[in-house]
Amino acid sequence: MESRNLIIRETTFDDCKYFANWEVNPDVTEFFTMDDDRNYEEIVTEFIKDSQDETKLCFTITLKPDMEPIGRVVISGINSHYDSLDITRIYIADPDNRNKGYGEEALRMVLEYAFIQLHMERVTLDHFTGNKPAANLYEKIGFKYEGVMRNAGKKNGKYVDLHLMSMLRSEYWSAK
Repeated sequence: MESRNLIIRETTFDDCKYFANWEVNPDVTEFFTMDDDRNYEEIVTEFIKDSQDETKLCFTITLKPDMEPIGRVVISGINSHYDSLDITRIYIADPDNRNKGYGEEALRMVLEYAFIQLHMERVTLDHFTGNKPAANLYEKIGFKYEGVMRNAGKKNGKYVDLHLMSMLRSEYWSAK
């Protein structure tokens, strides 16, 4: 997937070292169901399992022109019968690369991929209570609130509520 500033490519094993550095940083993990003690071995194990799971896709967000990795996308719950999937994780890691529109650009590319390439009918994602930047971005792009999934996630041994949002194919085309 390619846009003006970004290329989103399939994740490779070598990308795990970036994820391991990023996913111990509270700036990255604050609003994800990733425990604070996450480590390289856990990330590699997760990558290997996800690579073998037909219902998951893992991508690395890179910045042009140098193709420097700056973020990550994980898609899960790909269901070809119901034509649906979930954007489970999407982030721009380095705070210096945030507030430049890269997150929005990446999310729009992932939606195009989901609705056009994969022919999905429905795409879901969720966010933590209190994650206003994510909530605002998702609403801006056209996601609709479905409700709060109570105790739907777990972080550092504590249950967390997740706000579920979705977009349908017709809403995607209307927003374009």
